Amino acid sequence: MGITEILVLCGGFAGGYVSGLTGFGTGLSALPFWLNAVTPVLAAPLVVICSIVAQLQTLPAIWHAIDWRQVLPFVLGGLLGVPAGTLLLSIVSAQAFKLFVGIFLIGYCSFMLARRTAPAINWGGRGADGVVGFVGGILGGLAGLSGALPTVWASLRGWGKHASRGLFQVFNLTVLCFALASQAIGGFITPALGKLVMIALPGTLLGAWLGRKTYNRLGDYRFNQVVLLLLLLSGISIVVTTFL
Repeated sequence: MGITEILVLCGGFAGGYVSGLTGFGTGLSALPFWLNAVTPVLAAPLVVICSIVAQLQTLPAIWHAIDWRQVLPFVLGGLLGVPAGTLLLSIVSAQAFKLFVGIFLIGYCSFMLARRTAPAINWGGRGADGVVGFVGGILGGLAGLSGALPTVWASLRGWGKHASRGLFQVFNLTVLCFALASQAIGGFITPALGKLVMIALPGTLLGAWLGRKTYNRLGDYRFNQVVLLLLLLSGISIVVTTFL
């Protein structure tokens, strides 16, 4: 096994573990490995496919905790937002937008990690949830950042780890499936990608299983801290890669 295959396998494990633990974050964890092994054109759909596999593997364990009335506004808003974000690609600078989101995540997560308690937002109801999902979809279509805003919103709502995890998992899985269909139509699903998927999947499956085991050991507070830390790292990664 060459260095490329080792990096792809390790990236699959790292992405699977984080996804199994939190319900999101495959790309954040896997791309540092994969971008040193393959081109972005191959890495992007590889993230989507391995994310979907990890989500489907752990979904049965969280299924009982999913409140569909709570999650549905986010999903419907996200599906409407993805095409809008794609259309904005020709108008808005994706790099500048990613920089704005990265700085926001760094500021917000740093502030929240320094606090013992989070401010709770109770206003807006499902209408506000739908708007958050819509903007999350726009971010996904524009810059591949669909999960950031719903994740922040769940923490501001003060939801426990099961409710938050249910939202992350269903929302991200829906948007990822939509993205995979778009990539397939765009011709990005190639034999070369298929070979990389076969290398990455064993690591993804093992990592997702171990991540799920870790999730079971976390309380609500510790889970929220892990999520905020991952979002902080995501923000730093976004800002750094914007200038590379």
